[in-house]
Amino acid sequence: MSLREALENLAQSARLRRPADVQRVIDQALMRLERSGIATSCLQPGETAPDFELEAADGGRVSLESALRDGPVVLTFYRGGWCPYCNLALRALDHALPALRARGARLLAISPQHAAALREIVARHGLRFTLLSDPENRVGRLFGLTFHLPDDLIAFYRAMGIDLAAANGAAQWELPLPATYVIARDGTVAHAFIDIDYTRRAEPADIVAAIERLAKEPVT
Repeated sequence: MSLREALENLAQSARLRRPADVQRVIDQALMRLERSGIATSCLQPGETAPDFELEAADGGRVSLESALRDGPVVLTFYRGGWCPYCNLALRALDHALPALRARGARLLAISPQHAAALREIVARHGLRFTLLSDPENRVGRLFGLTFHLPDDLIAFYRAMGIDLAAANGAAQWELPLPATYVIARDGTVAHAFIDIDYTRRAEPADIVAAIERLAKEPVT
């Protein structure tokens, strides 16, 4: 089963279980995001990715500049370990890790959660790539991906026992779009998956294909 199929099955199951009023809150939040234009105003292919340095789950620090020294970087933003769609996507990326490494690429995942929470995610899912903590969505904001949750959606999350402000160590209820970028060694975005719908994620096969295309480009 592809990641897309697994995500669609999960989304359909969740939709069938939700009360109609809750589903309306989610649908309206997605429509507001679409109207905001964030999917086109954020970092796009052909643009230069901003450099950053963040704490990794293992306690070290990683910068984009240092990661690019050895080859292209696959950079994926995810909401947090509380999100089942994120967990599915992280496991699918881990499965694709050998193919990415064989093509010289490094995989980095960024979340606004604390590093301690990231360590728990790494252990729970047996992830073999680097998870980075982005306090208060500072890097997400640099990439133009950060948005504030509407009050009715905050109320829904709280009812579900999800306190994003506490999980992220920030006063604001903010999240990044779960976007994925393939960044060439010179910092140029060669490929991007950007979608306002949190139930959709970059297909690992498409990411591998983007790395392969990048390798075939002539060196100037």
